[in-house]
Amino acid sequence: MSYLERQGCGPLALGVKTPNDARMAPTLARRASATRPAAVAGAFYPDDPGELAATVDRLLERARRYAGPAPKALVVPHAGYVYSGAIAASGYACIVPSAQRLRHVVLFGPAHRVPVHGCALPGASSFATPLGSVPVDVDLAARLAELPGVTTSARAHQLEHSLEVQLPFLQRILPSFTVLPIAVGYAEPSDVANVLDAAWGDASTLVVISSDLSHYLPYADACSIDRATAERIVDLDVRPLDQHEACGATPVSALLIAARRRGLGATLVDLCNSGDTAGSRDQVVGYGAFAFHPLS
Repeated sequence: MSYLERQGCGPLALGVKTPNDARMAPTLARRASATRPAAVAGAFYPDDPGELAATVDRLLERARRYAGPAPKALVVPHAGYVYSGAIAASGYACIVPSAQRLRHVVLFGPAHRVPVHGCALPGASSFATPLGSVPVDVDLAARLAELPGVTTSARAHQLEHSLEVQLPFLQRILPSFTVLPIAVGYAEPSDVANVLDAAWGDASTLVVISSDLSHYLPYADACSIDRATAERIVDLDVRPLDQHEACGATPVSALLIAARRRGLGATLVDLCNSGDTAGSRDQVVGYGAFAFHPLS
């Protein structure tokens, strides 16, 4: 039973079909056929389905509450759940009220394992986690593949955690959805913003940017730098962020450009670091959750 089902408004309650809906099968069969298996289950998050579901649900239930407009986009962290899961949950809790209309998710995250030039599509038909498989939006992938700076690289996605760790949260909240994970490497934020614009979609599409903030600084220094970075994000400051401010600096900067173009505002939902959640305060990693929404 999903998080929404436990609230009495999930797919079983509403008669909504699951991501395994046979309606999606013909499109997937025409395109890619490979499932990208979970790579960091048992390391970044539990590999037992029951334990994972309970962990995500518990994080969502304890998440900081957000009273703003329904988000079009989120920025959420991607460390192990023991470190950043609570902050990620604060971001994902923002979409619970609008979960029934969200049918497509586009994920942008930094490539950690394999050098990537531009944006790399996965070339897979689905992404698996211990909670099941999520179908890839192969039609959108085919359209984006025509854009400059967009390639397809299964290798770039094979061990990439920044995208995978987002999926269990989405699986526990959204009744039925497709996903398109995009690994971002060496690229200009403006070029990634163009890809983001092409993937923007309508109100049924959610954009998720996966990024941690500062890395391996003393606690006080990290708090100061992360607060300044958060202020820049909320102000939609389109000057490119530095990799020392956010490991997903390029896709975050791209979202800031797109948000300005489209008249969105940004709200800081949660901000802390690993010294607040797990581990020592000698060298910490910063985490923030941000909601991007229409100004109203």
